[in-house]
This record gives sequence, structure tokens and C-alpha cells, in this order.
Amino acid sequence: MRSNEPLVAPGIPGGSQAVVRRMVAILLALVIGGFVLKALAGAAEAKLVFFPTRGQDDTPATLGIRYDALRLRTSDGEQLAAWQLEPDEPVADVVYFHGNGGNLSVWMPVLATLHQHRLRVLAVDYRGYGLSSGTPSEQGLYRDAEAAVMHAVAQRTAPRRPLVYWGRSLGGPVAASGARIAPPDGLILESTFPDKASVVRSNPVLRALNVFATYRFPTAEMLQQFRNPVLVVHATNDSIVPHALGRELYDQLRGPRQFLDIAQADHNDLFVTSRQPYWKPILDFVATLRGRE
Repeated sequence: MRSNEPLVAPGIPGGSQAVVRRMVAILLALVIGGFVLKALAGAAEAKLVFFPTRGQDDTPATLGIRYDALRLRTSDGEQLAAWQLEPDEPVADVVYFHGNGGNLSVWMPVLATLHQHRLRVLAVDYRGYGLSSGTPSEQGLYRDAEAAVMHAVAQRTAPRRPLVYWGRSLGGPVAASGARIAPPDGLILESTFPDKASVVRSNPVLRALNVFATYRFPTAEMLQQFRNPVLVVHATNDSIVPHALGRELYDQLRGPRQFLDIAQADHNDLFVTSRQPYWKPILDFVATLRGRE
């Protein structure tokens, strides 16, 4: 047996072998780097998307509103805190999916006004919010929506009264996911977007990180088969979810739809600064809906 023979693959010169080894090392580093970036993006993603507040301060009882405090169980075993607000002579049933911040107590002003307008409201805190168990994630919120809409359908006291899902901001895709499970008679999408990618595409850093992210929140895609009426509500000066994204979502819907501009309002003050221009068109939309015969 000959000794000191170079370990070179047949037909490949020694210099080329070194080049191949360097290329393999570079490719391996890129693959490992990709996995690391994906892991880092995944870890940061939840912190960039969800801003829950734990606990509960005010409740509807603080304002003298009759309500039931509920615990809804999700398909993966989480326990969700929910409120069922009970007005006199309700005109519609509403399942309200709030935005990505706070908890049910933060959303009390909106919920109380819904009640004032005789809307029977089921409002749910997502997992990790308020008194709900668990940690928020995209797929987790879809399971939360499933628990909420299945409860609303099962406990529907007047089938002829219209059932409406109302999703605000991040609650938009959550409401859309619920509509795929148990379609409502109508859907209100407020200050929301076609998908997550559309929200970050104007920011070069977030757009680059989104390549490695896992959350999609594809509101428009989830509603491609939905054919009941949709009302899209958006503030003209929205600095969080630009008005153009509301229009983009509207254009991608396939069923009967309306668009409501709230002039001179931003993402978080359209309800406060535009009470009449905000409420009348919404209530008119609800009045056109019909429940099951």
C-alpha cells in the first residue's frame, strides 16, 4: 500500500478540492445563519405583535351593565375569560374581537357603547390576555376564535336575530378565522389589513425580518369563500394600519361589501372623535342583516 498519498477525490485537483470545501463551509454557514435568524425572528415576533395586560380592572358591573362572566375552553385546553353583555330587547348578537393591546377592561368604553345600542355582545380575552390562560400566538388566537364563535352559535337565544362578528385591528384576522368555522350573518372589519406582510412592507427592516417570520394573519385570504355582507371601517388618518390597507382589504373581498371612511381620525381615536359619523353607518349596516329563518 502506498503511503503519503493525498486524499483527493478522483478527477478533482487539490486546489479545486479546497474551493469545494470552502463553498460547502459557506453554504453550511448560510443555512445555520438562516435557522438562527428564523429562531430569533420567531422569538421576537410575538413581542412585536402582542401587547397583553394581565388581570382585570373594570367590568361591565362597574357601569351597572348586566352581564355574565364566562370561561370558554379552547380545543387545545386553554381557558378564556369572556363577558356576555345583556341589553334589553337586543337587535343583534355581536362577537367582538379586540385589538392586540390591553385586556377586556381596556375595551370597556367600546363594549359599553355597543350595549347602549342594544347589541348583545360576547367579548373574549385572547390567551395570555386578562384572566385567560396560555400564551398568545397566531394559531392560538384562531383556536380562541373557534371557542368564541362556537359558544355564540350554541347559545344563540334568537336565531332570527342577526349574528355579527366584529374584528378590530389584529382582531380582524381573528374574526375572519371564526367566519370560516361558523359563518355569521355579517362581518365588521375595523382598522385592519389584508395580511401581516402588507403592514410591514413599507418598513425595510421589518420587511426583511418578515422573510424569517411565521405569522401571516391572512385576513383577505381567509375570507375568499365568505359571501355574507362585510362592512370595512377605517380612519382616514390611521398611522398604525394605513387607510390604504383597509381599501386593499376591501378590494380583495368577494361578497357584498361596504366601505366606511372615518374622517379626521387615527387608529385609536376614531371611536372617540367621530361618534355619530362612526355609529350611525355601523348601526344602519347591522339593521340590514337578517338572521336565520
